[in-house]
Amino acid sequence: MTQFSVLLLSVSDSVPRALLSVNRHQEPHLLAMDKQHKVKQRKQLNENKADIDLAHLHPKDMKSPIAGKKTSSSSWRQSLLQGLLLSLLFFFLSSYVITDTWLWGYSGKYSNWRHWIPRKQIVLTQKELAQYDGTDPSKPIYLAIQGEVFDVSAGRPYYSKGGGYGFFSGKDASRAYTTGCFQTHLTHDLRGLTPHQLADVEGWANFYRNHARYFKVGTVILDPIDPNSPMLDDCNKPVTPKPGSS
Repeated sequence: MTQFSVLLLSVSDSVPRALLSVNRHQEPHLLAMDKQHKVKQRKQLNENKADIDLAHLHPKDMKSPIAGKKTSSSSWRQSLLQGLLLSLLFFFLSSYVITDTWLWGYSGKYSNWRHWIPRKQIVLTQKELAQYDGTDPSKPIYLAIQGEVFDVSAGRPYYSKGGGYGFFSGKDASRAYTTGCFQTHLTHDLRGLTPHQLADVEGWANFYRNHARYFKVGTVILDPIDPNSPMLDDCNKPVTPKPGSS
């Protein structure tokens, strides 16, 4: 073998070893680069797939975050409303089972459904009010106290003609409520009454305002009282015999 051949063999043997040595030192770096490349490719594929899926979606199917919030708010309100309705149902049923009443024995004006429905109030003259004195069974029965008109038709046996309180119907007899003079004091003239008697009249007015079955329907235009007219005598006061009478 010639010297030139020996030199070629030594060079050919050293080159792969050098390359191998270089590859061994660069192997971790190359593996990291390969891994990053694969991750990048996978990410790109996922993005492309997402774009394709969105392209096939109908605009109605694409929900925005705002729409999601509105749906959540609507669901919350619906749940709250259902809870309130169930609570009210439980309240009324429990009351009826325990007390035989729907409002746990309460019988004030708010137990009358008419107080919950706004209605136009009527204005009557005293002559018009007199038409509702219980004589005509086809008409409601009205009475007035301190100018306020109340429908007492629910107590027709008491407020119709011949009933125990029939003398109150069809008029404003405020004075008689406190004096008890049911023949001579059936009037709205309150002159001469004491503060205690006036408070008593107001108490009767509140009785009708807060009644479970009676309710206010309007007002009455009262005729003015002549301040110069004589005051009414107290029917409960003993009558002083006139001089010379026996």
